[in-house]
Formats: sequence, structure tokens, C-alpha cells
Amino acid sequence: MVEKDLIMIGIFGLIDPLRPGIKDAVAQCHKSGINVRMCTGDNLDTAIAISLEAGIITSEDLLHNEQGYLCMTGKNFREIVGGIVTKEDPVTKIKTDSVRNKRAFRDVCDKLRVLARSSPEDKYLLVTGLKDEGKVVAVTGDGTNDAPALNRADVGFAMGITGTDVAKNASDIVLIDDNFCSVLTAIKYGRNIYDSVRKFLQF
Repeated sequence: MVEKDLIMIGIFGLIDPLRPGIKDAVAQCHKSGINVRMCTGDNLDTAIAISLEAGIITSEDLLHNEQGYLCMTGKNFREIVGGIVTKEDPVTKIKTDSVRNKRAFRDVCDKLRVLARSSPEDKYLLVTGLKDEGKVVAVTGDGTNDAPALNRADVGFAMGITGTDVAKNASDIVLIDDNFCSVLTAIKYGRNIYDSVRKFLQF
């Protein structure tokens, strides 16, 4: 039976605010040549609002989003690039995954910043495609569903507090404070080591 003659008392809303320093961390990533992309299960409107607040995209980016690749849903992204195809080497019998439509993926990945309503398969697809294009990929995650993408990435960052054991085991680095800003610290030390090794080998 459908209720009727109800009286609305009020509306209750929840918000999960960004942690302090996130916007500055994203800006520093951009200055350092790191392209930050957000993959989330939230709907597209929510994802766009959060990415604007975090500085992942700007209002100007949205104005120049003619092809609609800047912010996409996982379903749309998957349909455009054709999903994952698995190939087996006839000699070694080793199976490798790759994006079915690499040309379409190149068109999308140059502009994609926000992937909303994304499934674990969409995250894995994005990481696989970026690696196929020769990109160095780092992924952050805390859930069991993030494990395939964390494991596929060049560097996987798992959350030490809220992260599941599956996510931690699939990752290379565990952030003990669950803070995205700590990724910058890891990058700083990593680049320092890389520069030191280059100098050592050069001289």
C-alpha cells in the first residue's frame, strides 16, 4: 500500500569533505608532471564536484570538453575503448591483457581526468591502457575491489588504516596514515634515489 497524507519534517544531507592539504597536493603533482585522475563509484555529478574542489579539473576544463572525454562514466569509457582483450603467446603460453581499441583509448586518455560509476574492471582497464601507452602508472586504493588495478600498476599505494589485507598484499607501498599527501613524499624520495643512481652511473 502506498503511503499518503505524509508530512515532511526535513531533509538530512551528508558530506564527506576533502582532507586538509589535498588540493595543494594535487597542485604539486601537476607541477611535478604527474597527471592525477580520479576513479570513483560516485555518480558523475558528485565526481565532477569533488574533482573541482580538489583541483583535478577546473571550470575552464569543463567549458572546453567538446568530446566529453574529460569526465566519463565507467560504462561509457568501457564501450568506447572496447574493454580488455587477453592474448596468449604461442611459444611461451604467457597470457597478457591489453585494450581492444588502442586508437580510441589514446583519444580518451589524453583528456580523461574523472571516471565515475567505475567498476574494478574499469580501473584495471584504465591502468592496462596507460601502461600499453608506455606511461608509468601509480594507483591508490583501499578496497578488495582495487586489488587488480593496484597489482597491475607500476606502483600500488594501499591505505594502511582503512585498507583491506587484499589491497595491501596487492600493493608495493602501504601508507600508514591513509593520506594522499604522503604519496608526494614517496615520489620525492623515489626521484631523489633515481637522480642519485644516474649521477653515480654517469660519473
